Amino acid sequence: MKSRLALGILAMLVALVVAGTPAYAQATRTWVSGVGDDANPCSRTAPCKTFAGAISKTAPGGEINVLDPGGFGAVTITKPITISSEGFEAGVLVSGTNAIIVNVPNATDEVVLRGLDIQGLGTGVSGITVLTGGTVEVENCTIDHFTSSGINFTPSVANSQLHVVNTIVRNNGPQGILISPTGVAKVSVDQVQLLNNNLGLRVLGSAAASVSVKSSTAAGNTNAGFATGTPTANLTIESSVSTGNGTGIVCGGGSLRLGNTSISLNTTNVTGGAACSTFKNNDIDSAVSLGLTPINPQ
Repeated sequence: MKSRLALGILAMLVALVVAGTPAYAQATRTWVSGVGDDANPCSRTAPCKTFAGAISKTAPGGEINVLDPGGFGAVTITKPITISSEGFEAGVLVSGTNAIIVNVPNATDEVVLRGLDIQGLGTGVSGITVLTGGTVEVENCTIDHFTSSGINFTPSVANSQLHVVNTIVRNNGPQGILISPTGVAKVSVDQVQLLNNNLGLRVLGSAAASVSVKSSTAAGNTNAGFATGTPTANLTIESSVSTGNGTGIVCGGGSLRLGNTSISLNTTNVTGGAACSTFKNNDIDSAVSLGLTPINPQ
């Protein structure tokens, strides 16, 4: 009798423990904090510690927000999501590896990275790597000291997109931003500073990439400020500056159009002019004898 009673009490205790164990459903908005814990549900009052800890508790299409300053670690993104920091230091610090990998399956899967300080310490591989596909928005970020690329955009899914706005990409090599899709892709770069990389922005790839650069600066890049390198490259640079680089503009293949752009104080201003054309007005501080093709001059 006593043994039956003891077993009954034990069963009740187990049931209570199981019932009391939190089963966290994925939320549309989660939170991380410098003093959080990844064992938490990532709620506003019980935030997680890392982006990797929060992403598994965030629903597709949801958003991870930063509550206070902290270092939130590397993360691999496999679903549409927003990671956003407004007003707080949101560090992603890595050594010897990639910081943020975007590996979503569809070109329509949107990933937003906002307000992040992505630091590679001189040994990190790439700051942001886009693999399979997606539409990736990089806003108000700093990407610094990676050994491969600050942003490595190499999607294989056709019609993937990359949009970079108000971002600093510096001290990276071989390039600050590499555009090298194997599927047709579109890229826009607006108000971006490409500083002291080996090469500022390079367009390669086996599939057509339509890249638009506007109101941006490439300065102090050892090799070149802006460059194309394959027949499928399609790069338009407007209202921008290329200064103090090894070469200001490298027209190495495909099509490169220049409009209202200042190219000055580079060791060489423009090379490979056969692939370059000019529209509107450009300011080049030395003679260019490469036969730039005028298009709609104004």
